[in-house]
Amino acid sequence: MLVEIVKFFLYAGIIVLISKYILVVTLRKLAENLNLKPKTVGNIAGYATSMPELLTISISSINGLVATSVYNILSSNVINFIQYFASIIMNKNKKAFLNKAIQIDIILVLVTIIIPFVLVWKNVEIKLIFVPLFLILYAFFYYLNSNCHKLFLEKEDAEIARQIQDEGKKENGNTRKTALYMLILFGTGILLYVVGELLGETLNSLCYQFRISETVIGILLGFITSIPELITFFEAQKHHKNQNINDMLGVVEATNNLLTSNTLNLFIIQTIGIIIYSIIQ
Repeated sequence: MLVEIVKFFLYAGIIVLISKYILVVTLRKLAENLNLKPKTVGNIAGYATSMPELLTISISSINGLVATSVYNILSSNVINFIQYFASIIMNKNKKAFLNKAIQIDIILVLVTIIIPFVLVWKNVEIKLIFVPLFLILYAFFYYLNSNCHKLFLEKEDAEIARQIQDEGKKENGNTRKTALYMLILFGTGILLYVVGELLGETLNSLCYQFRISETVIGILLGFITSIPELITFFEAQKHHKNQNINDMLGVVEATNNLLTSNTLNLFIIQTIGIIIYSIIQ
C-alpha cells in the first residue's frame, strides 16, 4: 500500500510541474501572440486545466467507479471555487465582486457545486437521462456568461482595445509561433493523459486491493485535478498586475477560467463518464 501512496503523490507532483511550467506558460504566450482578450484566455485555460478531470473521470468510468467520478466532480468544483476566492483575496481584488458580470458568473459557479452535491446527498443513480439535461444546461450557462459580459464589462473591453492599439499589436500574431504553441499544448495534453492514466491505475489499485472507498478516492482525485486551476487563478491576476494593467482584467480571466472549468467538469466531462459507464455496463 505504501508503494501505491508514493505513486499517488509522485503522479500528483508531475501534474503540478506540467501545469505550472508548461501549460500555464504556453497558454500565456499563445494568448499574447494572438492578442486574445482575458475572457477568451480564461476560457482556454478552463478547457486546458480540465484535462486531468477528463482523464480521471474517464478512467474511473471505464473501471466501473461511477460514484468516484461524481465525488471527483463535486470535490473539484468546490476546491476550484475555494482556490479562486483565495486568489482574489490574496491579490486584493475584492472590489471586482461588485461587478454584476462577476456576480452572475459566481452564481453560476455555485450552481455547478449545488447540482453534484444534491446528486450525492440524495444518492441519485447516474443514468443516461442526465446527458441531454447536462448538455442543455451547458449551453444555457455559456449563453448567460457571454451576454452578461457584454452588458457589464463594456469598460474593460474598451480598455483592452485601447491597449492593443497603443502597443501596436493590431497586426496578426506570428503564425509560426502560434503553430508551435498549439503543438506544445497538444504535447502537454498527451503528457497529462499519460500521467492521468497512471494516476487512475494507482487509485483503482487503492480502491480494489486496499478497500479504500470510492468516496475517499473521488475526493482525493478532486484535490489533485484542481491543482492546475490553482496555478492559473493566481497567474492570471499576477500577470496583469505585473503589466500595470487594470486589475479587473486579471479577475475576468480567473473568473472565466473557474466557470469554464466547473461547467465543463459537470456538464461535459461527467456526461462523457456517464456514456462510457453505460457502454461498458
